[in-house]
Amino acid sequence: MEIGLGLPVSDPARLPEWAGRAEAAGFATLALLDRLAYDNPEPLVVLAALAGATTRIRLQTEVLLAPLRGTALLAKQVATLDRLCGGRFTLGVGVGGRDDDHAAAGVPIERRGALMDAMLTDLRSIWNGMPYPRTPVGPAPATPGGPPILIGGFAPAALARVARFGDGFLCAAPLQWAGDLVGTVREQWAAAGRAGRPRLVCQINAAAGSAESVEHARRAVAAYYAFTGRPGWGDPVTDPIRLADTVAAYRDLGADELVLYCYGDDPAQVELLAEAVL
Repeated sequence: MEIGLGLPVSDPARLPEWAGRAEAAGFATLALLDRLAYDNPEPLVVLAALAGATTRIRLQTEVLLAPLRGTALLAKQVATLDRLCGGRFTLGVGVGGRDDDHAAAGVPIERRGALMDAMLTDLRSIWNGMPYPRTPVGPAPATPGGPPILIGGFAPAALARVARFGDGFLCAAPLQWAGDLVGTVREQWAAAGRAGRPRLVCQINAAAGSAESVEHARRAVAAYYAFTGRPGWGDPVTDPIRLADTVAAYRDLGADELVLYCYGDDPAQVELLAEAVL
């Protein structure tokens, strides 16, 4: 099982430092979340910058709120990023569930599923050089047919998209819920006649370092998930032994990759987390 690193969003200017340290430490992927009505950097812009700051590590959105974007422009942005990083990009997408994000984009939240279905079909068509609607939209991505697409979500419709449109499943659910979601995705994949099995990428929140750094991460996680109304939701794993046990549990689940999301802004966490799990 590979281990990726989810980047914090509080200080975009330091993310090239995070990226260089993560690549040197041996992490497999750099991942970045997406929101619109929130104080976070735009992920495709940041990952384009990190493409130039790294040479090996993969770059991944986790997840990009695809229905908030126009199809042709998103296809062009993704293909450009895939070219910049030499085919190291993975597009993780989801529909999103926040009213404020959809209102800011002017996209009716009740249409997000239909928009996503149409977009996933059209993106592949554009990346394969088909006209959209009358002329092709370039550049062609470095990866033939476009980068791998991972689909995140919890609802039945979101899970069904993995077999219909995706290359894998992004599972952000807690471990106690993940098994049922993963089982459903794998059953639908087989029922659709897809070869092999879907790539499974899971994620947890983690923090390391000084008590001050860990507390900063806890506060940042609590602020990000305050909309759920669930105190403690997403609380980061901070104990090295518990973290190692959690990694082992996801390996037993059959995850191909586990992404450790950092909400604390101290990049020294990179080496501390690597020491604990790599």
